[in-house]
Amino acid sequence: MSASTETPPGIAPPLAPKHWPVWLGVGCCVLLARLPWPLQRALGKALGPLLGVLSRSRRQVAARNIALCFPELSAGEQAQLLRESFQQLGIGLFEFARAWWGSVAPMQGTTQVEGLQHLAAAQAGGRGVIIISGHFVTLEMAARLMCAHAPLAGMYRPHDTGPMEWAVRRGRMRYASAMFTREELRPALRHLKQGGLLWFAPDQDTRRGDSVYVPFFGQTAYSLTSTHQLARLSGAAVLGFAHIRNADGSYRLRLTPALTDFPSPDASADTARVMALIETMIRTVPTQYLWIHRRFKRQPGQPDNTVYQ
Repeated sequence: MSASTETPPGIAPPLAPKHWPVWLGVGCCVLLARLPWPLQRALGKALGPLLGVLSRSRRQVAARNIALCFPELSAGEQAQLLRESFQQLGIGLFEFARAWWGSVAPMQGTTQVEGLQHLAAAQAGGRGVIIISGHFVTLEMAARLMCAHAPLAGMYRPHDTGPMEWAVRRGRMRYASAMFTREELRPALRHLKQGGLLWFAPDQDTRRGDSVYVPFFGQTAYSLTSTHQLARLSGAAVLGFAHIRNADGSYRLRLTPALTDFPSPDASADTARVMALIETMIRTVPTQYLWIHRRFKRQPGQPDNTVYQ
């Protein structure tokens, strides 16, 4: 699927019978996206712990990540963080559905936005801007809310199933200025060179793209150099994008000042700076980070997933 500012008119949704079960699931998610926001938060908070029970392997991964990243916490404090993170994950599932297919009118009036002056300064002279975040459970809702203040384009990994990819992409194009898959580097670079804004989260371990080992929470983490590469090739500035869901269901969105002297000639040093920026965001609201990803699965000189065994 090519990058565009809308679902291409020639691309029809995949409707073969083999896709009907997925479409049924999408339909249920669309209906859930329309529930009142207070009810969604209550249901999500109850659903999250159940997900932890049903997906024992993911719960174990999350527990290991928390132990690695917060060794200063007691066993009881780590367990509490784990419980709260699954509650936040449950709410996050409803946030994703609402961001893609629902209304954000209940949130817009109470959302606090900070740092737009940093974005304006970075855009001076028509410069493109890369906006970096981490994989928080709030990331999709935060992106949609920020799009009311800045025309964000996004870079993402496509869904494995055709109906889900079609429906999610169509939902995202209700608010994003453009969407690029991770393979669409040339269109993304062109977007940045034309002064566009590109938002993505480079904090997960993936086999695609150039990666290096850099510190992350005092651990060694295999990390994408994509922020360095995109900034080097496009001349774009790099800003951080932190987002928090408050206990009352309101949001705080904050853009940080552009990284200075970025990019440098050293891809590893730049990637370490990006990971440090994301780590700072996580330490601010650790319960809302997506701990279920195997962030430390690749380690120098060790078989994959050794730290999770």
